[in-house]
Amino acid sequence: MVIAVDGPAASGKGTIARALAMHFDLPHMDTGALYRAVALNLWRWGGDPGSEFEAVRACEDLAANLDDPELRSEPVSEIASRISVYPAVREALLRRQRDFAAQDGGAVLDGRDIATVIAPDADAKLFVTASAEVRAQRRVRELLERDMPGHYDDVLNDLLSRDRRDSGRDTAPLTKAADAVVLDTSNLDVDQARAEAIRLVEQQLSPAGG
Repeated sequence: MVIAVDGPAASGKGTIARALAMHFDLPHMDTGALYRAVALNLWRWGGDPGSEFEAVRACEDLAANLDDPELRSEPVSEIASRISVYPAVREALLRRQRDFAAQDGGAVLDGRDIATVIAPDADAKLFVTASAEVRAQRRVRELLERDMPGHYDDVLNDLLSRDRRDSGRDTAPLTKAADAVVLDTSNLDVDQARAEAIRLVEQQLSPAGG
């Protein structure tokens, strides 16, 4: 069983995907973390996010970065969004994501293009969204909890820029799959969002709800 969870930054898709993985006892991959790991490599090397060649070189040796606290910092997030538009970077990370989705027993993956590119035949698909204002508030709280600077106006502008970049890129743009179910978390707390996600996925998996 494969569950695909897509959506814009700070929509709650990661929290929801982890809850689904726990509920259905499936392994989980945050595909955005792969792009952040590449971005972290590039940042620490002093590489140029404007260079597709340098971004592809940064796709090597990612494992050590996946648990690094800097992975969620705003500079790394910004670089990750910029380099994710490069077809060569996406190609370099594509096989790893598809192999994860194809493993025996299934998996839960969250990202921007899971239901449209990585696992278009997923058994259940959610498109998680929320208003930009709510997402900015969440991201600021997340940054402050990690003792990182977070200013609402800056974060909001960054999210809006990322939305435009993710939705407008030529390769695998952020878009809702035709058969995905929308879950708007703007007015839901964490527990409510988790419960609604589980309900929607179970509905998709049931013979009558597919």
